[in-house]
Amino acid sequence: MSATTLRELSGFDQTPASLADATLILVDYQNTYTRGVLELTGWRAALDAAAALLARAREAGTKVIHVQHDGGEGSPYDIRTDIGRIHPSVSPAEGETVVVKTAAPNAFVGTDLGEHLDAAGHKNVIVIGFMTNMCVTFTVEGAYLRGNQPTVVADACSTRPLGTAVADLPAEQIHQGALATIADLYGVVVPTASSLG
Repeated sequence: MSATTLRELSGFDQTPASLADATLILVDYQNTYTRGVLELTGWRAALDAAAALLARAREAGTKVIHVQHDGGEGSPYDIRTDIGRIHPSVSPAEGETVVVKTAAPNAFVGTDLGEHLDAAGHKNVIVIGFMTNMCVTFTVEGAYLRGNQPTVVADACSTRPLGTAVADLPAEQIHQGALATIADLYGVVVPTASSLG
């Protein structure tokens, strides 16, 4: 039996967003995470889920915003090279907004993401991306703190295994832990896009 969440204790709405009343934010679906030192566990399945959701959003006329991290020349996030580019499966269509962040995992810090959300006119946001425990979690937190209502689609997110001085953790455990953190306070978590409102 799962513990009562902070969202439940606060009486927050647990209804997932729908494509009709939300902005879709795709976070850091860059080649960075599909090969090399930062290759994620299960990235292909997550990317396929993201591409399917993106196609649905475009059909529904949903506002779509792509977030891309630029770590500068020589980094695995260099957006001027192939490794830092957004993966072709979810590459921005003409007219779709691309927000470039350069520092924080929270995509609102030092960017105009908030202005684009406000202009779209929806409090609800659907957030998907790489990595679950970093840029997805912190961008969802940023959305929550500015008054948006985030929903995260779990199977469209992915991460990698990590270790600490205490234990080595598999990617799935880190992924699920991040989703639990989000669901505890910052937003609604749904398993797949079919669970969206």
